[in-house]
Amino acid sequence: VMPSIVAITNVSQTEYQSFWGQSKTYESTSCGSGIIVSQDDNYLYVATNNHVVNGANSLTVTFNDESTVSAEVKGTVPSTDLAVIRVALSSIESDTMNNIKVATLGDSDSLKVGNSCIAIGNALGYGQSVTVGYISALNRQVSVSDSESDTSYTADLIQTDAAINPGNSGGALLSANGEVIGINSNKIGGTAVEGMGYAIPITSASPIIADLMERQTR
Repeated sequence: VMPSIVAITNVSQTEYQSFWGQSKTYESTSCGSGIIVSQDDNYLYVATNNHVVNGANSLTVTFNDESTVSAEVKGTVPSTDLAVIRVALSSIESDTMNNIKVATLGDSDSLKVGNSCIAIGNALGYGQSVTVGYISALNRQVSVSDSESDTSYTADLIQTDAAINPGNSGGALLSANGEVIGINSNKIGGTAVEGMGYAIPITSASPIIADLMERQTR
């Protein structure tokens, strides 16, 4: 599955007030993950979290072979923390194309508490890593407040004890068969607890992702 997962780097401008009250900006970089979900004649489409790409001046995607290309936002839905970005096939070297693949999406509705699961993502921005655990709870209602996109919502999520760290956001929660069953979101978690990570169920995310892929590019 690892060839289906990418690292995403977001470079954005952050505004702040100086000591003298002047408005200034500085460039900030954040990292996340994404899942290759589709390919057509011209583009590769990657699903991720909205907060991974929010406010980006530029986006780059790093594939499993460590090659890096530019990407652009196709569309976002802040109220579900989902987004799709796309990469032009013309910018991807042939060796890389032979090394990557589209992920296989599973059925999160068929999950049971106690099923084993695997999380893959760009944890802490160090590159791809794998953590394992179990499905701890299903349909866990979690309230999310995102100041960056000025949204608040309640989501029914998969809870897992597989470690979901900063940088894992947008990466895949997988079944033991290697099928994507959720999209990890570190934004939803917290630092006060341990062993409680959350993922957006792929069955509810898939229609939104499909709709975003059809939208006119932002």
